[in-house]
Amino acid sequence: MIETFVVDLPHGIRLSCRAAGAADAPVLMFLHGFPEAAFIWDELMAHFAPRYRCIAPNLRGYERSSAPEVVQAYRARLLMADIAALIDHCGGRVEALVAHDWGGALAWNVAVHHPQRLARLVIVNSPHPATFLRELQHDPAQQAASAYMTFLCRPDAEQLLAQNDFARLWGFLRGPGGASSSRAQAWLTEAVQEQYREVWRQGLRGPVNYYRVTPLRPPTPGDTSLMQLQFPPEAVTVRVPTHVVWGEGDTALLPGLLDGLDAFVPQLTVARVADATHWVIHEQPARVAQEIDAALAAPGAPQTTT
Repeated sequence: MIETFVVDLPHGIRLSCRAAGAADAPVLMFLHGFPEAAFIWDELMAHFAPRYRCIAPNLRGYERSSAPEVVQAYRARLLMADIAALIDHCGGRVEALVAHDWGGALAWNVAVHHPQRLARLVIVNSPHPATFLRELQHDPAQQAASAYMTFLCRPDAEQLLAQNDFARLWGFLRGPGGASSSRAQAWLTEAVQEQYREVWRQGLRGPVNYYRVTPLRPPTPGDTSLMQLQFPPEAVTVRVPTHVVWGEGDTALLPGLLDGLDAFVPQLTVARVADATHWVIHEQPARVAQEIDAALAAPGAPQTTT
């Protein structure tokens, strides 16, 4: 059974959460992406609940979590602080941080800056910041695939996304095949669509603010600041065991983002899913559960203190 509750963090942010499993069990934490919400993890949490306390927060800006209006409230260090504080609320350390899309962007940062808070990291179709920067700077195909980010930075993006029963957001989920996409049609049922609508009706400004604030978006004729951006190694090196699951049919995040990843993640394993897209969590939940199980069975990071 899925529980819902809110957690008031010490720095004034409230996160609405979904959870399953015994309160005294080891913790798995699940972070969603755009334009999703915590409910996407329900099936996976039900799978792991007999063994773990599974917690999925709605990220800052989503559902009933705090949703500041100002763009700068969505800077990476602030979002990372939300997750670190939630982990502390849940006992200070999780057996795995499992994350997709924007949730993965936060999880990569938590793993770099707070390795003592997680035994292992599981990433699902979310680029590491160093390889994403490299591909956005040098790969025309990834630049083109990420062009949608420029649209989401428009000052009226949330209004445009809400038009015509969220037509543009359905386009994100259905992919290039649109309404005829067989992959999307298999999982994007009326019931699931209504779950998405319930979240989107509560506001889209927070979700698009993630795109407005990030420096990691493709260069445009009016803004080439990305080309001067560099990350020092200590800011992007992950030193906890990491398992990456990648739907290779992802049209927004191309497989080239996996090239050279081991330079920044020394304890890395990768599972490529050839017949899945960016929405592999919806398309193949059993395969994703299998990969998380495999990651949990591998040795985790040793307990450390700071």
